[in-house]
Amino acid sequence: MTYHVSVMKEYVVDALNVKRGGLYLDATLGGGGHSQALLDAGARVIAIDRDSDAIEYCKANVKGDITYIQGQYENAVELLSTTGADKLSGAVMDLGVSSHQLDDPTRGFSYMRDGKLDMRMDRQQELSARDVINGYSEERLADIFRRYGEESFARRIAAAVVRARGKREIETTKELADIICASVPYRKSGHPAKKVFQAVRIEVNGELKGLYDAVVGIFGMIERGGRLAVITFHSLEDRIVKAAFKEFATDCICPRSLPICVCGHKATGKIIGREKPSEQEQTDNPRSASAMVRTVEKL
Repeated sequence: MTYHVSVMKEYVVDALNVKRGGLYLDATLGGGGHSQALLDAGARVIAIDRDSDAIEYCKANVKGDITYIQGQYENAVELLSTTGADKLSGAVMDLGVSSHQLDDPTRGFSYMRDGKLDMRMDRQQELSARDVINGYSEERLADIFRRYGEESFARRIAAAVVRARGKREIETTKELADIICASVPYRKSGHPAKKVFQAVRIEVNGELKGLYDAVVGIFGMIERGGRLAVITFHSLEDRIVKAAFKEFATDCICPRSLPICVCGHKATGKIIGREKPSEQEQTDNPRSASAMVRTVEKL
């Protein structure tokens, strides 16, 4: 089984305009596909991932001048300082969950594979999906399902979860998926549990809380002419990245109500563009269908 299929590897290398010998950050290592593509283009790489499985896999399979750090991308600037790096030639962030995490039932991410509720990217952290599903109030669950999953039946599903756990704790992915499926009307597209599982995963791993600051921090380390490419997989991530890129590329960021600029902000970046996977890649790797790559260049 393939550990993880990295999205748009060739495009990312082209978008970053990789310089031979340059130092690049892969802030979300996963299966190492983007790191290996950067290495093959002659780059040096520092790779970060919170999942020790990913790091161990890549140590055995990725070849080239690469340094591994276990940690979270929101701490990238601090983590990079431990290596002595103070400037980057460029960086890539491939957000979301890896194929390995979805396909391994012991990780508890998938509504398609039965396993104990977990969803922790870093298995050393305390909070798990089981804690969220069995410990959060009905109101808090509904808010998470609606905010992070954009689930229109959030309140109905939350109420069903609370009723079910009143009889006994919900322990497996199948139990949770069955509760969700029984709570919502038939849907023509997508599994009924998809949005809720996404929401719980985001809550467990705090995926959105530090994303804006991570993008800002990493971009701040990139030298003039270097580029940052960020791959998102759902609208919540993309909105955050888009907002950060817009600020990089804008001079004045004062409220429109002010008659003159008082912020003194100057653009630090130029937006290069956005791209989605080709139809062929989406056919070969259906999980890439929702991906979006945005690229910005440091001025």
